Amino acid sequence: MQCFRLSVVPASLMVAAGLFLSGCSSTPKDITAGWTPEKIYSEARDDANAGAWDKAIGLYDKLEGRAAGTVLAQQAQIDKAYAQYRTGDKIQAVATLDRFMRLHPSSPALDYAIYLKGLVNFNDNLGLFSFITNQDLSERDQKAAKDSYESFKELTTRFPDSKYSPEARQRMTYIVNSLAAYEVHVARYYAGKGAHVAAINRAQQAIAEYPGVPAVEEALAILVDSYQAMGMTTLHDDAKRVLEKNYPQSAFLNQPGGVKKNRSWWRLW
Repeated sequence: MQCFRLSVVPASLMVAAGLFLSGCSSTPKDITAGWTPEKIYSEARDDANAGAWDKAIGLYDKLEGRAAGTVLAQQAQIDKAYAQYRTGDKIQAVATLDRFMRLHPSSPALDYAIYLKGLVNFNDNLGLFSFITNQDLSERDQKAAKDSYESFKELTTRFPDSKYSPEARQRMTYIVNSLAAYEVHVARYYAGKGAHVAAINRAQQAIAEYPGVPAVEEALAILVDSYQAMGMTTLHDDAKRVLEKNYPQSAFLNQPGGVKKNRSWWRLW
């Protein structure tokens, strides 16, 4: 019969192993364990005011759990969204705001939540300004700017008297101008490459979707030049008449080549 022998482990090794295992199983002490919700919120606000956004977010998370269902928890959720926005975590900020609006549709802070959602997307300027770094703009997505516009539009429609609505309206104007100018920038890019059909399409899109904005002047000028380049005399003459009627002093009318070269669209207003 085969026997199995248990080896004897020295006592010193057993003690060391026990200390090691106990160290591995220990968890960090929660310093907020004895704090009231009010104290947690106060500390979170202090961290936020000091720019310690990540610490503030952690405390707001704890407060949401401990004070669930209270006005303080709602405030913590809104403040957490702002802190996430300040850290650059815009996806999480929007998710937090969407959850807040879904759970608290009658909250007195609803107008601010909608405004903040618009602000989060408004500051995503990569699509609007990336051409400064010589990136190809022809296929860039303008979703963030459009989402921002929709949030501000919802705010001004549902809460026209909100203290945040005047600023939202100003931002809406800027977004419309920027989106129209972006379309014109792409149209100019195509025109410069000789892709006149694509240039015409983008210029027409700017005129149709954003009537009356400053960029429409150059969009018409691009139509004039592109139609001329394609030998489409009737359309060229029609576009030029519209340009002359709406912008009789336009600098584009006095240039042999029509469209200004290397003109920065952000100087349109």
